[in-house]
Amino acid sequence: MVEDYYLGDIIQTKKVHPCGSNQWEIIRVGMDFKMKCQGCGRVVMLPRPKFQKSVKKLISRKGES
Repeated sequence: MVEDYYLGDIIQTKKVHPCGSNQWEIIRVGMDFKMKCQGCGRVVMLPRPKFQKSVKKLISRKGES
């Protein structure tokens, strides 16, 4: 299942971040993905293949309520 991800999307990861949150906001899309933890604000950058493996589900799109 290949899904398109856009700036501002909120995703849930398979693993929990050390702060206890597993929700991330996408802040850069390209060959690498940059995401910001919704719990502590930490920013991490992952290569596309690793990012796609770590995503469990899409929680919300930027324009949706």
